[in-house]
Amino acid sequence: MQNELLRELSARGFINQVSNIDALNDALNAGAITAYLGSDPTADSLHVGHLVPVMMMRWLQKYGHRPLTLVGGATGRIGDPSGRDAGRPMMTEEVLAKNIAGLKKSYSKFFKFGDGPSDAVMVDNYDWMKGYSHLDFLRDFGTDFTVPRMLSMESVKRRLDNGMTFLEFNYMTFQAVDFLTLYKKYGCILQTCGADQWGNAIMGIELIRKKLGKEAFVLSTSLITDAAGNKIGKSAGNAIWVNEEKTSPYEYYQYFRNTPDDLVEKFLKIFTEIPLDEIARLSKLQGAELNEAKKILAFAATEIAHGRDAAQSAADAAAALFGGGDAMANAPTTTIEMSGDMGVLDFLCAAGLFDSKSEARRMVEQGGIQINGEKVTDPRHIISPSDEFMVQKGKKTFLRVVCG
Repeated sequence: MQNELLRELSARGFINQVSNIDALNDALNAGAITAYLGSDPTADSLHVGHLVPVMMMRWLQKYGHRPLTLVGGATGRIGDPSGRDAGRPMMTEEVLAKNIAGLKKSYSKFFKFGDGPSDAVMVDNYDWMKGYSHLDFLRDFGTDFTVPRMLSMESVKRRLDNGMTFLEFNYMTFQAVDFLTLYKKYGCILQTCGADQWGNAIMGIELIRKKLGKEAFVLSTSLITDAAGNKIGKSAGNAIWVNEEKTSPYEYYQYFRNTPDDLVEKFLKIFTEIPLDEIARLSKLQGAELNEAKKILAFAATEIAHGRDAAQSAADAAAALFGGGDAMANAPTTTIEMSGDMGVLDFLCAAGLFDSKSEARRMVEQGGIQINGEKVTDPRHIISPSDEFMVQKGKKTFLRVVCG
């Protein structure tokens, strides 16, 4: 009998690959399990690109299973080569601590943490990895990984010609030891991950089989891409962040409100908990009526990440802005310090519309910025102090900037 959770996940389009679906089905039918999802602290928030496995783990908890959220304090010090053409920059201890705190805040939006049997638990792999000396690690695990097997991984193959370092080459061994440690400490038998982490995760179930003679499982999800087919992520410059300090609830709402027509059904299934029969009805809408489905999608996704009040405020602001209301009065508002003239790139970053000047420069040069109704295309443009500004980013994002 197919497990009810697996039926739900399959119907919603979460499942990309499973290491042994029949055995996992049997394990789920036998009772509650523990599963884990990991993320390295490369930023101080999750983003929408992370949320497919996060939402899958949310469903796992709703069905009575226990999620572990692993923050990679140790692996974050190395850098994951998966899906990358260059090594990640090294982070200071202060940046790592800030990013770990931000990830904990992000995860708490999606999972119930506590001491109950299905309550989520947050772990940091630095807690056990810091106890290994290099000699200890080689002694305990060096013979469990063969070089040919490691070289066969796609994450390694694509980097060999770009100067992959020995540091990065060790990443998959760290991740495998994580899975082994969580299996022994928490009885964790399942790792969930994005499709780009499949190879690293498989090394973990192989290590558990070698060390303990036990079977564990990997379940991967497909990756979410933007309209150009690029993976959504911080390094791609197209991230929509979960924490409101980086992306406002209004911008979060607008991201889902602007979902392309052909992705509405997929996003409703993945990013909301709307029943499947209602999603089937919404997905049949066409033309102007499809916009109502997009509003329902945006509200439901924003409610999960930011709460009902924030979702309602975002929906109300969007309705006022695009329904002929007073844009200045209804737009989301932020306050910045502005004691004198400021370059437009600094101004846009200070307002929180961009994470870096390079991102702001691209948008300005592409004609995607208007300030007080006038298009700004020169990245050297100077903004003179005023009480407030109305800034438009692209076609759908409005921000009222008040100067302190």
